[in-house]
Amino acid sequence: MENHQQFTLLVVDDEKTNLMVLHKILYPEYNIITATSGEEALSRAIEHLPDLILLDIILPDINGFDVLLQLKQLSETRNIPVIIVSGLNSEGAEEKGFFFGAVDYITKPFKNTIVKARVRTHLQTVQNIRTIEKLGMIDTLTNIANRRSFNERIEMEWRRAIRKQVPISLLMLDVDRFKIYNDTYGHPQGDMLLRTITQVFTDTLNRPGDMPARLGGEEFAIILPDTTMDAALSVAEKIRSAVEKARIIAAVPEADIETSTSISIGVISTVPGNEESLASFIVRADEYLYAAKNSGRNRVCSERG
Repeated sequence: MENHQQFTLLVVDDEKTNLMVLHKILYPEYNIITATSGEEALSRAIEHLPDLILLDIILPDINGFDVLLQLKQLSETRNIPVIIVSGLNSEGAEEKGFFFGAVDYITKPFKNTIVKARVRTHLQTVQNIRTIEKLGMIDTLTNIANRRSFNERIEMEWRRAIRKQVPISLLMLDVDRFKIYNDTYGHPQGDMLLRTITQVFTDTLNRPGDMPARLGGEEFAIILPDTTMDAALSVAEKIRSAVEKARIIAAVPEADIETSTSISIGVISTVPGNEESLASFIVRADEYLYAAKNSGRNRVCSERG
């Protein structure tokens, strides 16, 4: 990884002892900025645009969850990774942090090796994303591949499948009634929903070669090399079910409410030969996606039904 000194961390905690401990762990490898309240954290995040934020939950003014929510709603700060650092060692608090967009959760008391390892891991991701962004191959909202990247990758995998005569599968996915969700809760909340769905992809896909991509709006695709129809349908159903079960916290006046959504998925799989082009393969995947939406949404459709 590049020189750590090039990375700036914002550490937010109202306890000076905790700030001192984290400063001792992370300095001088990184530039450290501190804040002792939620409002100060938001102000400094906007002013300095740090590469990573370590955020306590219990703060003297607004709590860390509200700070996290506001960070994810601001265009300037929404892509800054946030690690929750908290003494709240409960599954509910950790789950809420991830729902609001945190990338990690570290409990107190701090262990030097754990803090350093987690920070290094997420800064490596930041660096990788920036490298990809320079090539124009990533969707900046969801941090997965964009349409250009998808087009290049599927052409490469298609040629490989022809050469080795192995199956290739494609999932085309669309968020159900996304416009209604956006109109009801607002575009920042719609963005959060898209990022939540993307996280489901990340949690479900466990092979390095599997590639999710955002094609535009609420439409996604997942390339599954060396994957049969049975395996592709299994992946699709896992994703559909996980999205259906996911709960996305929406901030509305004077309350936080749980929202949910569903997705429709079209699945296609083939061992390509001379009888079918890549273009027709993608078109068939789209047709099964439309069939899923037209037959009631929140379902997986393929040539098997």
